[in-house]
Amino acid sequence: MRYAIVVEKTENNYSAYVPDLPGCIATGQTVEETENEIREAIGFHIEGLREDGLTIPQPASIVEYLEVTV
Repeated sequence: MRYAIVVEKTENNYSAYVPDLPGCIATGQTVEETENEIREAIGFHIEGLREDGLTIPQPASIVEYLEVTV
């Protein structure tokens, strides 16, 4: 599966979340570390859903970048 993630710069590090997996978050000191952490978090999150007998949400979010003039 291919899930969209959002990585945001915070004051002291980076944080990431998965729009299609509520509650699935991770942090790291760099973007690369944060991406690695969220990849592990996704696996852990899906494993927990399976263990609890819950439905695993299918990826549905669409990521686009828009050019804007300001």
